[in-house]
Amino acid sequence: MRIAVLSDIHANAEAFEACLADAARRGARRHVLLGDLVGYGADPHRVLDRAQALAAEGAVIVKGNHDEAAVLDRGGMTADAAAAAAWTREVLDAAQKEFLASLPMEVEEEDRLYVHADAAEPTRWHYLRDAEDARRSLDAVPSRVMLCGHVHVPALYGLTAAAKLVAFKPVPGVGVPLTRPRRWVGVLGAVGQPRDGNPAACYAMLDEAANELTLHRVPYDIESAAAKIRAAGLPERLAARLFRGQ
Repeated sequence: MRIAVLSDIHANAEAFEACLADAARRGARRHVLLGDLVGYGADPHRVLDRAQALAAEGAVIVKGNHDEAAVLDRGGMTADAAAAAAWTREVLDAAQKEFLASLPMEVEEEDRLYVHADAAEPTRWHYLRDAEDARRSLDAVPSRVMLCGHVHVPALYGLTAAAKLVAFKPVPGVGVPLTRPRRWVGVLGAVGQPRDGNPAACYAMLDEAANELTLHRVPYDIESAAAKIRAAGLPERLAARLFRGQ
């Protein structure tokens, strides 16, 4: 089975729909959403409606820090993120907030763990930015494959049987075999707000039969997404950065 794995959608409906359509063309039969459905973008209702429909079809969805912030203000965010979170709390209805509040922090499935941030302390929302962070997460869980988001920059780390950890830079469209006995951490990049210098939306396809993970980049209507952010009165930087992928 092919599973589309998407993270950090950030209320960007244009990017979300573009990735879902691309995944469907590539044969995705299931979906995993690694958190941050909302925040930053101006389309939380549309994104949540789509996410809830996917959940009804069996999609796995975990909670991200912006999902948490859309329900309860715990502080600790940048000014732009806090402004977007406050706006999101105002526009969401009670049922949507309840849906976000009910999301699990992590989900185990076969030999895989799905989580938004660092698996060692998922409720602390630590970023997984390098091999040392990847090793800390792998040390904390028994799963052979861990898939996460939060960083908005795609990366892949493999831990060999000899305990050597190797960092890979995923190439879009090129599958990486998740070979055994190596253990793996995949950082999926961002659907709705990429920060690796490429403005195209980012997601991954997990092919269970081939035991392979493939990163995909998908162009989308950035103009429309940015216009909605500006019309909502959200910080201009949140619109401008979509064009730069930063």
